Amino acid sequence: MIETQNIGLVLEGGGMRGVFTCGVLDYFMDNKIHFPYAIGVSAGACNGLSYMSNQRGRAKYSNIDLLAKYKYIGLKHYFKKGNIMDFDLLFHEFPENIIPYDYATYFRSDSRFEMVTSNCLTGQAEYFEEKNDKERVIDIVKASSSLPILCPITYVDDIPMLDGGICDSIPVIRSIGQGYEKNVVVLTRNKGYRKESKDIKIPSFIYRKYPAMRKALSNRNTLYNSQLELIEKLEDEGRVFVIRPLKPINVDRIEKDTDKLTSLYEEGYECAKSIHNLHFSYKG
Repeated sequence: MIETQNIGLVLEGGGMRGVFTCGVLDYFMDNKIHFPYAIGVSAGACNGLSYMSNQRGRAKYSNIDLLAKYKYIGLKHYFKKGNIMDFDLLFHEFPENIIPYDYATYFRSDSRFEMVTSNCLTGQAEYFEEKNDKERVIDIVKASSSLPILCPITYVDDIPMLDGGICDSIPVIRSIGQGYEKNVVVLTRNKGYRKESKDIKIPSFIYRKYPAMRKALSNRNTLYNSQLELIEKLEDEGRVFVIRPLKPINVDRIEKDTDKLTSLYEEGYECAKSIHNLHFSYKG
């Protein structure tokens, strides 16, 4: 048995690249690997919820099988509702009717689960836990997954929020701050990956009412690269155990090719087997 009682689990986002994480989490569930604390961003929050309710295969089914059936990503949704994804389907029909979410198991779980959003007013990350109110769970995970520009702003507690990855893509510092000095980090990019180092120029008409969010978006690449450098440093020090794709992947953030997605899911499942080296990295 793998000892995880003092280890946190950090789940990066990445849109549809998150099917890699689905594979990792299904392997965890197949092998009864659980953590006392987990934190997820964007797709990591969505997939992490199914892990926390112990619904093996639910995230894969939602991301691959139901994508093929309902085609819930695409420009038709953007032109119709101003959203590249059908949020009504994803965050209401799916959890309530099509592939019901087991709120009871999630709410009973002894493990903590935080989801990350980005506050449009402050340009800072927000961290939420919710184990009582179903509607608030959905508000939080929806906000965490609201891609800038491609999705509308979502409100949590009447505060405008966007994708958690804008302000904290890989929240390992948050996990450490919660008392988990050692962490398993699931990334959706290969080792050595970096975004373009230059800042992003945000058109003047984008989020004009939210200057702090504009600044956060313009600095996003720099922040993300610094987080990857930190992860690799902590990995070298034996303070994090990283599960990531072994090579560059050809899956887009809004990928619709289910063959590519299935292959990436399977890679995640296989890469998760490296978790059995955990006791070597954290021995003592």
